[in-house]
Amino acid sequence: MKTSALISSLALGAAAALALTSCSASDDASQPERGEHLKVVVTTTQLADFAAEVGGNDIELTGMLAPGSSAHHFDPTPADLLSLGQADVLIVNGAGLDEFIDSAIDASGFSGTLVDASAGLDLETARAITAETLEGQNHEGEHEHIDTHGHSHGGAEGAAEPQTADSEGSESSEKSEEDHDHDHEHGDLNPHLWTSPRFAQGMVQQIADELAKIDPEHGDGYYERAGAYNAKLVTLDEWIAAQFARVPADDRVLVTGHDSLRYYLHDYGIAYAGSLLPSFEDNAEPSAAEIDSLVAAIKNSGVKAIFVESSLSPKLAKTVAQEAGVAVIDEDSLYVDSLGPAGSGAETYISATLHNTSVILEAWGASIDPVPSALEGA
Repeated sequence: MKTSALISSLALGAAAALALTSCSASDDASQPERGEHLKVVVTTTQLADFAAEVGGNDIELTGMLAPGSSAHHFDPTPADLLSLGQADVLIVNGAGLDEFIDSAIDASGFSGTLVDASAGLDLETARAITAETLEGQNHEGEHEHIDTHGHSHGGAEGAAEPQTADSEGSESSEKSEEDHDHDHEHGDLNPHLWTSPRFAQGMVQQIADELAKIDPEHGDGYYERAGAYNAKLVTLDEWIAAQFARVPADDRVLVTGHDSLRYYLHDYGIAYAGSLLPSFEDNAEPSAAEIDSLVAAIKNSGVKAIFVESSLSPKLAKTVAQEAGVAVIDEDSLYVDSLGPAGSGAETYISATLHNTSVILEAWGASIDPVPSALEGA
């Protein structure tokens, strides 16, 4: 994480850049006036994709994290702080993921509206999923899951509604423009909410709701685009569920790079055998005892392969795979903490999720249906 000295240094750089930009902008009549488009800054690459889908041409979008970077150990640059200081809206993942953001807000002087994309989700359900263990998951054929409203479904039958918080007794989606003191202690809550397409639907809807509230003139457009995109996420969810439903329950066991895919595994009835790094964060260091324990779990659980995540070095995965006597899949990385760069085939949330699903299924020797036409090029 960052030190106060680093943030202070970045703040000075941003302030100097802002002064220079203000001077040059006054001499350039061709530049759009502030307010012509809603200036939106987002933290993660997934949120950038969601905001682009919802905002369309009605927003001016800036993403803080570049493809391949992780929010777990991100340091904002002076350019990031400059963009944040000029922004009308800041969209964060929430749930304790963007721990750098409070310092960045203070350093940049951001005074716009903060949108927490997790605020519309049922985080108690997310905590319950986080707490699931290998033994506690259901492996009886048609898997059960809790959908976005807490209802039980089996297998691939029916897609979940976008998850939102209940109107009574749940945390409010209302966010004050000056409310920057949110709790980053995720504790027992895994912050990788977007890995579930069902949770992603709720995050997209939350972004649309908040943008429409901030910019009602373009509200219909935000809602229309969010609805069209969420329809694709429903199709994505149904397709993934159908693929995994054909895999024998005992074969649906996965080791992850770090504890990042818990919601995805839950949704599709995949048992979580453990992770290479014993943390929600991707910069944790496992002890020798933890590695030995994971190797034993792999040998006892039927894991077929260890998958390398794009944000992690493959070295540990190769070591553990060799000790456990299983394959390591490192030529096609899983895109979890970040979407892929241009040319990776995982540049968007949908393409990255399709990629991850296909890589897992192919390693398991499972058959894969053609991608639905609605998702081609998405």
